[in-house]
Amino acid sequence: MLTPRDQLLASHEEFRKLATEHTQYAERLDSLTQKRYLTDDEKLEEVRLKKLKLRLKDQMESIEREFRIQIQHHQVA
Repeated sequence: MLTPRDQLLASHEEFRKLATEHTQYAERLDSLTQKRYLTDDEKLEEVRLKKLKLRLKDQMESIEREFRIQIQHHQVA
């Protein structure tokens, strides 16, 4: 049985787009954190990426929450 997240990745284009962006930001953050020293621009980019990543996570969780509610309503009906 697929998890709600897997179902959304398979069928919900906006969720899939958000997940892809989230992964890209995470990968860029990983590359920054592997550096011993960050330039001022890289430090700013790190902060910006963390905020963007968090915003995307919040959006994804909101979509997943709505999806779970829809599933519950269909199971009750």
